[in-house]
Amino acid sequence: MTYIVRPMRGEDIPQAIEIDREAFPTQWPHPSYTSLKRELHNQLTRYIVACKQRRGRSETIRQDTSRGFWYKLPWLKLFTNNSQQPPTIEDYIVGYAGFWTMVDEAHLTTIAVRDAYRRRGLGELLLISVIHSAIQLKAQIITLEVRLSNKAAQALYEKYGFKAVGLRRSYYSDNGEDALLMSTDTITSVPFQTHFHQQRQAHAQKWGEAFDYTFLAGV
Repeated sequence: MTYIVRPMRGEDIPQAIEIDREAFPTQWPHPSYTSLKRELHNQLTRYIVACKQRRGRSETIRQDTSRGFWYKLPWLKLFTNNSQQPPTIEDYIVGYAGFWTMVDEAHLTTIAVRDAYRRRGLGELLLISVIHSAIQLKAQIITLEVRLSNKAAQALYEKYGFKAVGLRRSYYSDNGEDALLMSTDTITSVPFQTHFHQQRQAHAQKWGEAFDYTFLAGV
């Protein structure tokens, strides 16, 4: 089965909540159906999902007009199979990511992958997708918070050019853990985009048979 990344739809919310609770069992509060539904309609917030697809649903997925913004991004031609109609598919969501944009900053709020699908390059694929989208949106920097103890996540972010720029004391409400604040340099700069291109090519070489990278075409 091929893994793809696409915008989150309303019908994906129950699976996203399930993934969030599995990935962050001690976090409180968890997102609810209502809060995620509200986020999907927020013009400043973007959510994407990584999913594997299997044929099996006869009806065609309806295009949600509330997703108008996403359909302006060139990489979304992936989901239309070069036509105006979405493919007939049934999706199993294995991970999701969310970020918001304000002025010239994109802020990554979450990346989560199901336990059974970790160490398959999916978290990295979601990060690549967020960076790509932020570039398309003409953001200048991307920021995020990560638990001080989460060295694996920090290593992934550092791989893509994020640097520690501060500390948020007692940021996480479940245990009072500090958060490391990380930020990129200017993502529209030649050095950043050269490095980003090299890293995503390395990801494609390692995992390419499992993923559809059409969304990166032309960048």
